[in-house]
Amino acid sequence: MKARHFVRLKLRITANGLRAQGWRVALFVLGVLFAVFGALAGYAVFSLPGLIEKQRAAEAVLPLGGAVLILGWLFLPLVFFGVDESLDPARFALLPLRRRTLIKGLLAAALVGLPALATFVGTLGMVHTAARLGGPTAAVAQLTGVSLGLLLCATLSRAVTSAFATALRSRRSRDLATVLLAVTAALLGPLQIAAIAGAENADWDRVAAFADVVAWTPLGAPYSVGTDLAADRAWAVPIKLGMAVASIALLLWWWSATVERSMVGTAGSARPRERAGSARGPVAQLVPRWLPQTRFGALTAREIRYWWRETRRRASLITFGVVGVFLPVFVTLGTESLAGPATMLAFIGALAAITLANQFGFEGSAYAANIVAGVPGRVELASRVAGFSAYAGPALLAITVLIGATTGQPAAIPALLGTVVAAYAVGIAVVLPISVRAAYPLPDSANPFAMSSGGGMAKGMLSLAALFGAALATAPLQLGAWLLGDAWLWVGLPVGALYGAAALALGLRLSGPLLDRRMPELLATVSAR
Repeated sequence: MKARHFVRLKLRITANGLRAQGWRVALFVLGVLFAVFGALAGYAVFSLPGLIEKQRAAEAVLPLGGAVLILGWLFLPLVFFGVDESLDPARFALLPLRRRTLIKGLLAAALVGLPALATFVGTLGMVHTAARLGGPTAAVAQLTGVSLGLLLCATLSRAVTSAFATALRSRRSRDLATVLLAVTAALLGPLQIAAIAGAENADWDRVAAFADVVAWTPLGAPYSVGTDLAADRAWAVPIKLGMAVASIALLLWWWSATVERSMVGTAGSARPRERAGSARGPVAQLVPRWLPQTRFGALTAREIRYWWRETRRRASLITFGVVGVFLPVFVTLGTESLAGPATMLAFIGALAAITLANQFGFEGSAYAANIVAGVPGRVELASRVAGFSAYAGPALLAITVLIGATTGQPAAIPALLGTVVAAYAVGIAVVLPISVRAAYPLPDSANPFAMSSGGGMAKGMLSLAALFGAALATAPLQLGAWLLGDAWLWVGLPVGALYGAAALALGLRLSGPLLDRRMPELLATVSAR
């Protein structure tokens, strides 16, 4: 079995996914459009130093841009789109494949896709800049560098994913790794905002000096060889290319060392479970006393446990917590008006709600138990909202108090709380029908950020749709806060709470019967692997 067979398998899986449902075709087309836009934007940015013929600008932009690309390949899929697991190494565990053949095939398959194509086309702008500054020789060297850079991106992404899947073997290491990776990934957005704010007052001589350092690291070395030739530093080219090749070889060795362990199941390491009911007592004791001893209370208690114990859900909670704390602080720090914090908190409330956009995908085929039990759709959705709100509610309250304190507006905290409650409830009302109509399956993988083929674009588009709908629905509140001025400080909390309660009741009333009608179709959708 050669590498081309893995490529054909990847393309066939993608084609079969597009043939299954029409919405996948629409998402694929949107993905193509985003890839084209990203490729053209990258080409324009990286070719600009060559067009203006600024050698020093090229020496800063190219290595820093290349480092951002490599780090983006590592972290951005974990936040927005997930990791494509259409060719999960575990699926080849029973085939007589050599490890070298498997690695070559998986790497070739990783290079066949929209992200790799967009990255390569965008970095061709570096080749343009090198040609303008150093001629054909520099262009050839830069083309070699960007090709090695693309290999480095794909190899780093796959090696870390494989090692992470291996580290998730035990429950304790899985919990720790999920927390660390979710926090790291969630900090990308706030750090980007901080970087943009710092760029306004940056000392560009120091930035250029920092770029010179990055150019001698594996992150920037393959992207700076063209500018080295243009600056008559030909001696640096073989060193930097050798550094890139050595980094790729080291990552391939690491990937090869972990891929077999990631293919082995965890059946052998599982400990025998305690007998059910030996220490727990009756099932009714699993429902806390502060919840009603009804079907709704039992389902809510189950959701509360699942949101912290299930790896994917816990990663979503941690990601929201980090983004929800750091993003408003970076944006609204020093803001004197009420409009800035209110708008940002409305965004945070809607952002919390979109966590439920694929709430049935978390369970997969296990949702069949609720169907067999005959759980009404409205009770099902209400219990899921209540279980998630047990975590999101205190987090939103803490974020609101923090924003009011850091912006020097403690008197505005009640009004801000009304805004965030309304945005969260309205966001839930928008998300509920989306979660019923547009659910998508998640792969059976130990990686909490893994996505099946097409699932990454589905996740991104559902999130954007929910944010857009919540923004439109909360526009009346934003308008009222602007028109009433200081009076909104007194009426913001009750008006926001009533507005959110009405929106949530309407969402449950409309989505409950929809779920009752679509239970079999929904189960078939989320059970597909």
